[in-house]
Amino acid sequence: MSGGNVPGLLVQGGRSSYKCRHRHPHFDSSDALAKLHYIYATMNAGKSTLLLQAAYNYQERGMRVAMLISALDNRAGKGFIGSRIGLRAEASAFGSDEDLFAAIKADHETSPLSCVFVDEAQFLTTEQVWQLARIVDSLDIPVMAYGLRTDFRGELFPGSKALLAIADELTEARSICHCGRKATMVVRIGEDGKAQKDGDQVLIGGNETYTSLCRRHWQLAFAAEEVPANA
Repeated sequence: MSGGNVPGLLVQGGRSSYKCRHRHPHFDSSDALAKLHYIYATMNAGKSTLLLQAAYNYQERGMRVAMLISALDNRAGKGFIGSRIGLRAEASAFGSDEDLFAAIKADHETSPLSCVFVDEAQFLTTEQVWQLARIVDSLDIPVMAYGLRTDFRGELFPGSKALLAIADELTEARSICHCGRKATMVVRIGEDGKAQKDGDQVLIGGNETYTSLCRRHWQLAFAAEEVPANA
């Protein structure tokens, strides 16, 4: 499991430009118990940026972390977490058959871990989400999972469904629709520029493939089979 530095993260005066008052970059540390956190959002909400900032915040304080990413997502390179603003860090890529609890337990016994970060958590299996819960409950290591809530059809991914059901803390990372409203849905765009209604749930892509919309414009896109250009 990787717990290295975060190459490319902006620093000022030799220190991270991301400041935080608490043990966790996003959460109050007054409760000392480890928790399973799920930070969810639509596409392009900066989830990977938040993850890399949080991981750096731990490492800056001498704490060792494990960073995991689904092997399905290789947009930043296999075994790397990358953000749209250029941050990138090495991570351990996992498949759907990997036992995350066993892997983290072995890593933790080699050298203690302070936190586990998971990117693209929507691709976790239900069993793997429960394995993350075991990491929290049995090893007393906080886990911060970042991912999408729903797919382009407005349906929950298996991983996000399980995380929404059993995570201790749920946090929404906000993004906006082109109309200025909060974006809560994702539409998949076909080669013809129209919104796709059918297809495999998993299709890795960036801005050329997906766009985030508010619920109103997502419904309009599906009704008209095209992505509205403006409000």
